[in-house]
Amino acid sequence: MRIVLGVGGGIAAYKVASLLRLFTEAGHHVTVIPTEASTRFVGTATWEALSGNPVSNSVFDDVHQVNHVRLGHEADLVVVAPATADLLAKAATGQAGDLLTNTLLMARGPVLFAPAMHTEMWQHAATQANVETLRSRGTAVLEPATGRLTGADSGPGRLPEPEAIFDAAMALVQGSSDFQLPLAGRTVTITAGGTREPLDPVRFLGNRSSGKQGVALAVAARNAGATVRLLAAHMEVPPPAGVEVVPVETALQLREAALAAAADSDVVIMSAAVADFRPADVSDTKIKKRDGHSDPVITLVRNPDILQELVERRNARSADASAGHQLIVGFAAETGDSEGDVLAYAEAKLRRKGCDLLVVNHVGTDKVFGQDTNSVVILARSGSEPQEAAGTKTEVSAAIISRIGFELNSVSPRA
Repeated sequence: MRIVLGVGGGIAAYKVASLLRLFTEAGHHVTVIPTEASTRFVGTATWEALSGNPVSNSVFDDVHQVNHVRLGHEADLVVVAPATADLLAKAATGQAGDLLTNTLLMARGPVLFAPAMHTEMWQHAATQANVETLRSRGTAVLEPATGRLTGADSGPGRLPEPEAIFDAAMALVQGSSDFQLPLAGRTVTITAGGTREPLDPVRFLGNRSSGKQGVALAVAARNAGATVRLLAAHMEVPPPAGVEVVPVETALQLREAALAAAADSDVVIMSAAVADFRPADVSDTKIKKRDGHSDPVITLVRNPDILQELVERRNARSADASAGHQLIVGFAAETGDSEGDVLAYAEAKLRRKGCDLLVVNHVGTDKVFGQDTNSVVILARSGSEPQEAAGTKTEVSAAIISRIGFELNSVSPRA
C-alpha cells in the first residue's frame, strides 16, 4: 500500500518516527511530507532514513514528476500526524501553500488526521469547527489523547500513541464502512449530573452525582459523530466542547427539557441522577432554627418518572412509520438489600420502564459517584446476554456508545 505520511510542526513530531516504522515494517511504501515548521523538530534526514524514500516539502522539487498532483492521486492512504491547529485550519479551508496541503487537496483515498496541540487550542471553537467541517466531508479525525503536554500542563491534546494511529489507519483502509463513525448523522440527547430540589432559598435536597459519567458519554457520542445535546444538572466537571448544553436544576426542569429535546433525537441517554422526590412545599424564606419551636417536618411528593414518560411518548409515536426508531437508554444506580441483589432490581426496573437498554451500576458512598472509574452491566429489553464494561468512565462510555451504535444500526435508520 502506498501511504503519504504528513508531519505537522509540533513537538509530538518525534513520536511519528515510531508510526513510520510501524507502516514500513508492515510492508507499506511510505512517502513522508513534513511541513517546513516540522523540520525544526525532526529533520528530513530522519524521515529519509526510516522511509527509504526521498523527502521534500516543496512543490518546486522534482517538478517534472508533478509531485503536488501525483502523490495525492497515487496514495492509498494519507495520514497527518501530528495534525496541528494550523494544519487542520488549512485543510478545512482548502489552502494549498506547500506540498502537504496540495497533496491533501488531490487525495482521493481515505485521509486520517491525528491531532496534537495544547488543550486550549484543541477546545477553541475555531478548531472544533474545522474538525467538524473535515468530518462532515468524510475525513477521519481522531480525538487527541489526554495526558502530559509540554511544560507542566496536562489535558486533552496529546498525540495518540503510534500504535493507536496505526490501528485506526488500517481500519480506515480496510473499507470506509469499517471506519464509519457509528453515530454519524444522529442526534443524541444526554442527561448528566444530579438534580437539586429546593427546600428554601438556601437549602436543597440533592445527591452525590458529579456528572463525570454523563460528560464522558457526551464526549464519546460526539467522537462517534453524533450531534450531542447535554441536559446538565448540577455537575462538578465542565461540559465538553462541541456539544449543546442546556442547564437545568430540578427534576421538573429536567423533565421539560428532556421531553422537548427527545422530539428530534435518535437516542436519549438518561444518565443523570434524578431525584425521586421533592419537597411538597418550598419556603420563600430561609427556614430558621428557633428555640421553643418544633422542628420542621418535610413532606415529600413523588417526581414524575421522566424515563418512563419518554418511553411512552416514543411508543405512541411508533405508529407513525415515518417517525423512525428512537433508542432510549436508562441508568440504574442500585443497591441490593435483603429482598434482592442489584441485578434483580435492575431487571425489574427494565421491565417496568420499557427502555431499550439499561446501564446498571452498584452504588455506595465510595462507589461510582464522584469517582473516575466505573463498572456497569448493560441490560437489553431484547433479552440479549448482559454486557459488562469496567474501567475509567471514559472507557465505560466508549463501550456504552459502541453498544448504542450496534443497536441503532441493527434497525432501520430514521426516514
